[in-house]
Amino acid sequence: MGFHEVRFPANLSFGSVGGPERRTEIVTLANGFEERNTPWKHARRRYDAGVSMRSLDDVEELIAFFEARQGQLYGFRWKDWSDYKSCLVNQEPAYTDQVIGVGDGETADFQICKCYVSGEQNYSRPITKPVLGTLLVGVQGDPLTETIHYTVNYATGIISFSEIPDIDAEVTAGYEFDVPVRFDTDRIQTSVASFKAGDVPSVPIVEVRV
Repeated sequence: MGFHEVRFPANLSFGSVGGPERRTEIVTLANGFEERNTPWKHARRRYDAGVSMRSLDDVEELIAFFEARQGQLYGFRWKDWSDYKSCLVNQEPAYTDQVIGVGDGETADFQICKCYVSGEQNYSRPITKPVLGTLLVGVQGDPLTETIHYTVNYATGIISFSEIPDIDAEVTAGYEFDVPVRFDTDRIQTSVASFKAGDVPSVPIVEVRV
C-alpha cells in the first residue's frame, strides 16, 4: 500500500468533524431477541476536512496536498484533535501513560497501543503512527532513553529494545500520534463564489489499515 509519511496540515484538520466507526451485524430472532456480531476487531475512523476550510488560501493548500497524494492513491498522516495523545488531550504525555506489554524474557519488540476503558470493559487500539520526538518509554517504572535503550519505527509504531525486558516487567509508553488515512474521493469540487457565500467543499477522509 502506498503511504506518504507526511501529515495533513494540522491547521486544516482543526475544526473538522469525524470519529470512530464500527461495523455491527445484527440479526433479530423470531422471539424478538437479537444476535450481534462484528467482523471488525478495530474501529475505522472517518472525517470531513471540508468544514474546517476558512479561506481560499486553505482551499489552495488543500488542493496542493490532494494533488501530491494523487487523490486516493497514497495514504498520509492525520491529526485527530479530539484524540491524539496517550493521555487526556489537556495533559502532557508521560512514560507511564499506557502499558503496552509485559516482558516474557524473550520479546524485544513491542507494538505501541492505547487502552480505552469504560466500566469493566476496555479496548486496546494499536498505534502505528507515533509522532517523532514525542515518544517516552519506561520499563518497570524506570524511564529509558531512545537510541540508547530502544529504537522506534515511526512508520509502524514498534519499539525495539536493545536489552530484552525481564519477565513480568511492565513496558509503558507516552506519546502523541497520528491516524493513517487517505482521501475517500478522487475529486474535490470548489467554487470561489459559493465558498465566499459560506458553502464549503466536502473532503471525506477515511482511516486505512497499515
